[in-house]
Amino acid sequence: MNKKALTEADIRTKFITPALVGPHGDRWNVMTQIREEACFTKGRVIVRGKTVKRGEAKKADYLLFYKPNLPLAVIEAKDNNHSVGDGMQQALEYAEILDVPFAYSSNGDAFLEHDRTATTGPVTREIPLDQFPTPQELWSRYCR
Repeated sequence: MNKKALTEADIRTKFITPALVGPHGDRWNVMTQIREEACFTKGRVIVRGKTVKRGEAKKADYLLFYKPNLPLAVIEAKDNNHSVGDGMQQALEYAEILDVPFAYSSNGDAFLEHDRTATTGPVTREIPLDQFPTPQELWSRYCR
């Protein structure tokens, strides 16, 4: 399969979601811990004379929750024509708006992680698809 020919949606479906869920479905729970294309703003209100319209809403490709209403991470996906870290700036912007501790970017080859809680050591690292942290791992890192 030629990853370069796949769309962003294909990359999410075929590579990112399976990496999150794990080979045995025992990592992130799709029903309770993963929200795809999660809108978190309605868009800026733009007024021009007598016309009013909304700007584009902000939408995270993935929002990961430890428990309901307790988001831990945001993931920005890109198609495979981009590098692993090309979505990081957008992921960091969304992580700051949502006040979540971890931001990730992926193109289906790996994940680039940015730990917003890190005070010492590396803040950014690349993670293979099959080694994405579990909810418990991220929660314990956040609690430290």
